Amino acid sequence: MDEVKLSGMSPADAKDYIVNFIATLKLTEKNIQNLDEEIVKWQSRTELAVSKGQAELAQDAQKEKNRLLEKKLTLTAEADQLKQQIEEMRRQLPLLASRECSIDPDLLEQELLMASGRMPGDEDKVRLERQFAQMEKTQAAETALEELKAKIRQ
Repeated sequence: MDEVKLSGMSPADAKDYIVNFIATLKLTEKNIQNLDEEIVKWQSRTELAVSKGQAELAQDAQKEKNRLLEKKLTLTAEADQLKQQIEEMRRQLPLLASRECSIDPDLLEQELLMASGRMPGDEDKVRLERQFAQMEKTQAAETALEELKAKIRQ
């Protein structure tokens, strides 16, 4: 069986690809159905030629029937292979969808930095600003507390 890998495709592209396989399968099944009708026709012609004593004609009709049977066998094998490939591709779809929805945290961090006006690589600057902002906040709280204590003492 030829294995079909969908990696590298978007889920929408993969679905379109699978639909094409399904369309091919349906056409193959339709061809098999037409062959079945032809086989029945050539079988009845073979029987008719035998009943009329036309051995050579019966033999030609049997050859045609056998040719159609071989073609049907080939198409049936192709249809089975297509069904297996379609099933395998359908099993791969959830994996494609899960890959598409995943978030790269490093990329997200870089995008957030750029959105805030910084450039990638400024992470140390951001860390320092956070530390100083925390220290300034703590200092402001301590100053306010000292002022409150001084007022209470007076």
